[in-house]
Amino acid sequence: MKYLKQYKFSSIIAMMRNNRKKPAECNDDFKGRLVVITGATSGIGYHTARKYASHGANLLLINRNEEKSIALCEEICQEFQVECDYKIANFAQLSDVRRVGKELLESDVEIDVLIHNAGLHSTSKIITEDGNELVFQVNYLASFILNYMLKDKLKAQGKARIILVNSEGHRFAVFGIRLDDLNYENHRHSGLGSYGVAKTAQLLSIIKFAEYFNDSRVSINAVHPGDVKSNMGANNGRVYRFFKRKVIDRTLKEPEMSATALYYHGVSREVEGITGKFFNLTTEEEPAPPALDQDAAEELWHRTIELVGLQ
Repeated sequence: MKYLKQYKFSSIIAMMRNNRKKPAECNDDFKGRLVVITGATSGIGYHTARKYASHGANLLLINRNEEKSIALCEEICQEFQVECDYKIANFAQLSDVRRVGKELLESDVEIDVLIHNAGLHSTSKIITEDGNELVFQVNYLASFILNYMLKDKLKAQGKARIILVNSEGHRFAVFGIRLDDLNYENHRHSGLGSYGVAKTAQLLSIIKFAEYFNDSRVSINAVHPGDVKSNMGANNGRVYRFFKRKVIDRTLKEPEMSATALYYHGVSREVEGITGKFFNLTTEEEPAPPALDQDAAEELWHRTIELVGLQ
């Protein structure tokens, strides 16, 4: 309840206005640079991979499906004549995330841009084998693990950009994160609520990561990718999928718009040195009060490290 007095009607008006804006564009080349993208076989991730490849970037894709990963890399290599490789990881299994994080950490490659795009929305409460609520694990814990494991490597490089594909949906977590009940054992679970909590956790994490990278040229920002068509929610029931296809998707825009924004944040000189911020496409925006709570960010940081077994 402590957040209610902090809400500003002007922030909601700004969000609605920004939702109608087109993203700023960057047409600079990115030849020979390495971009790592999670969840790249469809939707926003797919079009973002193609966008970077069209400007000469090499790609390392972290996906769940090997067959689709092979097909995508072949498509990109043939069409754009760039290097494209992949790693397989199911973010519903934290051991997969830690394995990929270790492989990236021990590799000789320098990562220029790291885009956390993989995510899901679930109308049902599902607990993973790791003992975490599925949406919280896939959308938040997985990206945290990779960022945490790679933070020293990226800092040692001297320069990198981390981009979290976030959402205006973080505003559904009106009362913040219940750190004492992350698995919804003692309060009601809902699809929108759990999604909002996971995205709020992402935003709180960038407060702490931005502090860590403060004396370096590594930046970390979160981006709402616009109201675009994607496979988000495809894991839900038949009724939900029918409603999404027949009603929701008809109001949405094409995911190329998201790719334009994510390329801008990874390459443009206009955002050089900007860190710890939330953007609606390419317009900086103030997130909801629960995502700005410094004390909650500190508590979540330590709780997450404990939860995922990091040191």
